[in-house]
Amino acid sequence: MVELSPKHPRYHSLLIREKIVDGFRKGLVVPEGLIAHGRGECFDYLIGEATIPPALKAIRAAAAALITAKHPVISVNGNAAALVPKEIVELAKLVNAKLEVNLFHRTRERQILIAETLRSYGAKEVLGVDDELIAIPEVFSERRMVSARGIYLADVVLVPLEDGDRTEALRRLGKTVIAVDLNPLSRTSRAASISIVDNIVRAMPKLINEVKDLRSNYSLEKIREILASYNNEEVLKESIRYILNRLTELSRSLKLITYLSVDSRSTGF
Repeated sequence: MVELSPKHPRYHSLLIREKIVDGFRKGLVVPEGLIAHGRGECFDYLIGEATIPPALKAIRAAAAALITAKHPVISVNGNAAALVPKEIVELAKLVNAKLEVNLFHRTRERQILIAETLRSYGAKEVLGVDDELIAIPEVFSERRMVSARGIYLADVVLVPLEDGDRTEALRRLGKTVIAVDLNPLSRTSRAASISIVDNIVRAMPKLINEVKDLRSNYSLEKIREILASYNNEEVLKESIRYILNRLTELSRSLKLITYLSVDSRSTGF
């Protein structure tokens, strides 16, 4: 991994980028995963590389869904395993969720490598590798194959960095689907029950803290009320409005900078 100075203005973004590239070198991430990360990075710029208020609402609802679930499962792909393996395992333990490897570009080598990575951070069991797999209907990629003891039985599925067709299929099966997707316009975000429009490296620690806070300070009845009152369509609208407002403010700033630049040249300052 390249040595990065914390003083670099793009330090955090470059650090994330190096993690995903390191995951590629190790075999966790496929080339297509690098492209997907770059697409997400673009949307991260649009929201200001920070967790925005609508995302906090979604994170709270996601925590409530995981706490109240009977059979929660966290689906793990290569990018997620490269960026937040420690947080994935910690969250799974907190909410008693099963971990399942599920890949669009699936090879046995990658499945085993991702499972080993999760185990290195304390996971006791990782599904989706050697256990029985069942095909879910109307999905035409390798992601259709899910564990008979995991996603197939789950009532709540957390799908960080997911593709839209499987999210839609899981919803048709009656499952609550929690997505982490920086693009509020994606099929995944629009199809999910709860869409966290945020970078996974920020969302996962916040989700862990939210689970802890709800469990410590709220009754199970109140947690269910939080989940019942959540409206994903409104949260996505808020996310888009946030981006529009931010772009408007930035455009005004750029106009001011241009004006000051021209004015300074005309006055000789």
